[in-house]
Amino acid sequence: MPEYDRRAAVEYARRWALGRNPAYMSLNGIGGDCTNFCSQCLYAGGCVMNYTPDFGWYYRSPEDRAAAWTGVTYLYEFLVGHNGPGPLAEEVFPEQTQPGDVIQLGRADGRWYHSMVVLHNDRRWGWDGIRIAAHSIDSLDRPLSSYEFDRARGLHIVTTNTQA
Repeated sequence: MPEYDRRAAVEYARRWALGRNPAYMSLNGIGGDCTNFCSQCLYAGGCVMNYTPDFGWYYRSPEDRAAAWTGVTYLYEFLVGHNGPGPLAEEVFPEQTQPGDVIQLGRADGRWYHSMVVLHNDRRWGWDGIRIAAHSIDSLDRPLSSYEFDRARGLHIVTTNTQA
C-alpha cells in the first residue's frame, strides 16, 4: 500500500487554512467546513477516494459528496472502520499524532463537533506543542490548548489503501 504523504498534506493545510480552494464548495454557514478541509488535506496527501455509495469517502461536487467527506462522526467511522480504498486510521491520543493526522473535538455528552489537521507536534510542550490548521473558524498554527472542549481524539493516518 502507498505511504501517506504527510508533507504534502501539511503543505496543503498551510496553503488553504486561511482561504478556500475554489475546487471545493465552502460549507461555512451550512454546518461548517472543518471536516471538508481535513478531507481535502488527506486527499492532497495522496489518499484515494472511495466511491462506495452511502459509506464511501469522496467529493465530486457540492451535490455529489460522501457524508464522510464533510461530517465529523462520519469521517471518524470511515477512517477507522472501512476495508476498501481510501485513508486508513487508528484512534490515538492527541499527544501521539503526527503532522498530517486529524484531531477531533467533542463534548461531554458524546457529540463530536470539530475536525482539524495537525501541522506540528512538539511532545515536550504537551497540548501547547500541538499546532493545527482548521476551517469554520479559520486557523493556522493554532495551539490545540487554545480550544475549549471536553474530549479530544487523534486519528493517526496509517496508510492509504488503493485496493477494493
